[in-house]
Amino acid sequence: MSRPPITPEQTAAGIALDPHTLERVIPESRRPDGTLRKQLKVRPGFTPQEDVRRFRGTKQAQMDAHALPKGHIIGWAPPPTSTAASGSNGTKPLSKSAKKNAKRKEKREKDKDVVPDNWDDEDEGSSNTTPGSKDSKDGEAVAPDTDAGSKEAGAAGLASELEKLSVK
Repeated sequence: MSRPPITPEQTAAGIALDPHTLERVIPESRRPDGTLRKQLKVRPGFTPQEDVRRFRGTKQAQMDAHALPKGHIIGWAPPPTSTAASGSNGTKPLSKSAKKNAKRKEKREKDKDVVPDNWDDEDEGSSNTTPGSKDSKDGEAVAPDTDAGSKEAGAAGLASELEKLSVK
């Protein structure tokens, strides 16, 4: 047998079902000054005003069941969501502009993955540098710092970084 819930479901008036006695009760609660209110029993068959539903006739209930959602515009239908529009299935050939847009999208995704080796170069106005590419300012090749074991390569890289810095 399962255990009763810690916080039993309550009606709008706060009436819950006591899990031990299976009677309808208003559970004990704490007042703002810290004292406890006693648990109150609710007579069988009593329904407080907060829990009384508004009467709806059969036709009114049927109208409510078939009502459109709030804010819906009559006659408007959302555009169809199909995979044919994206061109992934290849049944419909892409137009010239759609091909251009697809190429642009691929290029953006490819450029998004490129991380520059030196973030300081970007501040000075040069483009993203990749290992082995020419630096636009000095015309020298930028060496990657991949040779951790070689002290000469590290010293040369450090010397070139110091040359780039200028004290104003």
